[in-house]
Amino acid sequence: MAMRSGNEPVNARSALRMRFWLSVWGLVWAGLGTAAFVVVGRPGWAAACGALLLIVAVDLTMIVRHLRQGPHWQPGRDVPPYEPDHGDGRPRDRPQDRP
Repeated sequence: MAMRSGNEPVNARSALRMRFWLSVWGLVWAGLGTAAFVVVGRPGWAAACGALLLIVAVDLTMIVRHLRQGPHWQPGRDVPPYEPDHGDGRPRDRPQDRP
């Protein structure tokens, strides 16, 4: 079992572009589900799909906001991933420590 270093939120990265497209997919399906359940006269299921549609729309709004904020939220391809914590107390290799 790996030990936590305690700085995960500081070093966390999110695949925002992937989340964006998954949210678009969810938005489409929730919208179609809402419309389909309204047409067949199932108001409970239509309300559930409508609530899901609202949640996905809010999430999509936040994702777009983070994408527009630039590299602070979504590092480019030229930024390497953070060095993982090894969990056994060894310090991380830092570029300035290498010969």
